[in-house]
Amino acid sequence: MIIVIGGEKGGSGKSCLAQNLAVFLLLKGRDVLLVDADIQGTSTDWTKERNKNDSVPKINSVQASGDIRETLLDLHTRYQDIVIDVGGQDSDSFRSAMGVATHLLLPFRPKRRDLKTLIKMDQLVRAVKTFNKDLYVRSIITQCPTLPSQVKRILEAKEVCQSFNLLPLNAITTNRNIYDDADEKGLTVLESKADPKAVDEINEIGNEFFGDHL
Repeated sequence: MIIVIGGEKGGSGKSCLAQNLAVFLLLKGRDVLLVDADIQGTSTDWTKERNKNDSVPKINSVQASGDIRETLLDLHTRYQDIVIDVGGQDSDSFRSAMGVATHLLLPFRPKRRDLKTLIKMDQLVRAVKTFNKDLYVRSIITQCPTLPSQVKRILEAKEVCQSFNLLPLNAITTNRNIYDDADEKGLTVLESKADPKAVDEINEIGNEFFGDHL
């Protein structure tokens, strides 16, 4: 698989998802490469911190920028799965990665400023699908409040995604400190295990998004 985690709005947890899903696949016995195509280099810094820790499996990681289509096709001859963190902007990296991807995951927080970018993402996905017809696209609502009173807000965000034909996963992520705590140590919630509910969230996302490809 060539998996792109991207979107136009920063702060929705794209790097966090890319890292956690890369480890999710790694723990499934897959041969995984994490590509950091975000100019901020968040996933690169995370990988460097992680690979200092001999108690967890190392992640292979490279940085790439600009038109990365040919780079990804070459790397895919050497790795079973490539997870690409393209950051929170419409960039050449994002567009070119989508052109060769098998999977695209678009995170949105249940906030108006995030959901406003759905118009642009819908247009971009439609354009890419004219030549990458088999691209599997899903949206996901991230960093959701855990209060029961906010369930309606989450469901409404999913409905907005669906209205743009960017079908939302049933799975979500919620605001949990463990995501940041694990990130700072080069870990994921799957390894930290300090919050079983966060572990469940990532497992549910991975199983639902990848499905029969695992």
